[in-house]
Amino acid sequence: MRTVVTGGAGFLGTHLVDRLRAQGIEPYVPLLDDWDLTRERDVERLFTQTRPELLIHLAAEVGGIGANQANPGRYWYANLMMGAHILERSRLSGLRKLVLIGTICAYPKFTPVPFKEEDLWNGYPEETNAPYGIAKKTLLVGAQAYREQYELDAVYLLPVNLYGPRDNFNLETSHVIPALIRKMVEAGRSGEREVVLWGDGSPTREFLYVDDCAEAILLAAERYDGPDPVNIGTGSEIPIRELAELIAELTGYDGELVWDTSKPNGQPRRRLDTSRAERLFGFRARTSLREGLERTVAWYRESVRATG
Repeated sequence: MRTVVTGGAGFLGTHLVDRLRAQGIEPYVPLLDDWDLTRERDVERLFTQTRPELLIHLAAEVGGIGANQANPGRYWYANLMMGAHILERSRLSGLRKLVLIGTICAYPKFTPVPFKEEDLWNGYPEETNAPYGIAKKTLLVGAQAYREQYELDAVYLLPVNLYGPRDNFNLETSHVIPALIRKMVEAGRSGEREVVLWGDGSPTREFLYVDDCAEAILLAAERYDGPDPVNIGTGSEIPIRELAELIAELTGYDGELVWDTSKPNGQPRRRLDTSRAERLFGFRARTSLREGLERTVAWYRESVRATG
């Protein structure tokens, strides 16, 4: 199938593209310098030029708590517009399969743990990332509506927090794992005796190794054809404090971890019920958190050495 991967040059996208190439598929990856997917004419041009049969929509504007607080309007607008234009052009072109990637930021702030897909609409998302989460959740409504009215085969996946090699390690926009790795590696190199971290360390998070997520997306593209959203994760959670201690161990940082409780914690707990993914298309995460973190730390150290 002629395949397009929006966001294919990004963190998750590069891993997904690697898997597609291993299967003998050379996907088209629209680059940000050439395509602005928030503009309808660019999306129309993309479909006209590539004539995709399968489109996997990974492109997003996203970041950690700080980035979400700094860009609530942009994150709402950009993610909503990209997805809406992709859906409409998919309908008009007769696309065979569309895979949309949502976010667990769409879940209500106080969702019972583990998060079940049927709880998605039972409250308002956690405030620091609500505009982003709501924009992405709106695409689920669009996918279900287009399936009902136009018979568009659009499926919607909800990956948990991702991590792994090639992640975004920019401290202004990164998520928790790359931020912790970078802070502790740099503190160790400079001899700093303490690292300051946001919140009190009590919230829990679930993390999925990026290669496992890429596998889940391809399994869904091949095997799943239904309207219901599907969680993608490991089904296990860890408190941020324990995560920080584990990363300190793996990076060899032996200084003090100081928690700045004036900063927000974010959502209190996150852990997914992942049974639907296993039942509908046979996905189960393979990589343990320790194993994935070891690979990620090693990759980051090597990238730092390579760039001087």
